[in-house]
Amino acid sequence: MADMLVKLFQLEPDTALFARLQKEKVRVRRALPPDRDQIVAFVQENFPEFAAETACAFSHLPVHCYIATEAGRPVGFACYEVTAPDFFGPTAVLQSHRRRGIGRALLLQCLFALKELGYAYAIIGWPATDAVHFYKTAVGATMIEEDTPGLYRDMINQE
Repeated sequence: MADMLVKLFQLEPDTALFARLQKEKVRVRRALPPDRDQIVAFVQENFPEFAAETACAFSHLPVHCYIATEAGRPVGFACYEVTAPDFFGPTAVLQSHRRRGIGRALLLQCLFALKELGYAYAIIGWPATDAVHFYKTAVGATMIEEDTPGLYRDMINQE
């Protein structure tokens, strides 16, 4: 799958989304260093393919990971700048909590964090085929056409 590009300078806040999630008792916030073990364990249990990159998010200060919680328990996460500078991902939301705007809220938090770092564009690295439509509609992401998985082509399991 090719990477996707997001124009950060065109992003607008979605205050209604965050207000609705707050009403639904879903909290979206930046992870803190003491959250590390719980978040990495949550990712390892539910999305093991993303555990290494999520652990890497905690090597940055502030932490390059946002989490969504409901009733004090993690239901989703999103990271940025853990695989390469200016890259969004990995991210995932529990199946039981999808289609509520949680993934979009996590995505927006990370993209605004990248914008604050001074980037004009962000790269969504190697999105899953079933996520492409989400990124297009959620933030106007466009495909970066190429024949390989870009940066990820040199991963051990890609050789």
